[in-house]
Amino acid sequence: MSDFWNQKYAREDYFYGEQPNDFLRSQAFRLPPAARILVIGDGEGRNGVWLAQQGFDVSTVDYSAVACQKARALAARRGVMLDSHCADLLTWDWPVAAFDAVVSIFLHFEPSDRQQIHQRIAHSLRPQGLLIVELFHPNQLNYRSGGPKAVEMLVTADDLRADWPQLDWLLLVEGETRLTEGVGHEGTGWVTHGVARRSA
Repeated sequence: MSDFWNQKYAREDYFYGEQPNDFLRSQAFRLPPAARILVIGDGEGRNGVWLAQQGFDVSTVDYSAVACQKARALAARRGVMLDSHCADLLTWDWPVAAFDAVVSIFLHFEPSDRQQIHQRIAHSLRPQGLLIVELFHPNQLNYRSGGPKAVEMLVTADDLRADWPQLDWLLLVEGETRLTEGVGHEGTGWVTHGVARRSA
């Protein structure tokens, strides 16, 4: 799988662009000043670098060595610090109760792996820590704007509620959106996205 992503990112430009995800940008007002944030599956760094530019203490994790190199290069060009880890999230040594927020944008797994990763996200949050998540909905199979082609890797709002029973949802929505994220996500799509808080 790492070879698949290395090949996808082995290009001069950035596959998903260099600008942050629109939903993340719209919800960043919820983050406390100077928050410690973990961005998982950050690819070439567009979301983590943008958050670092806003003054947050950002760590990122991605499976692709090529993507990690490009993320570090983007951070250097933007003049920000990024604690970048190249690792498999299924075997990574996740810090516990360490982050004020976790960001997961279009990071899709098979259901059993997804539930495992989602539990580790919950455990990595500090009390009152926030999760910002956007994923493709099963209706995305009717669109050509990106995402997995296997329905079992796509998620509904009910899936996210079931995966995170210990989180309180401040916002959880399914619906159509317009994607302008490099060549990887371009056009109309259907997503599930939300913001949740870990209880004390």
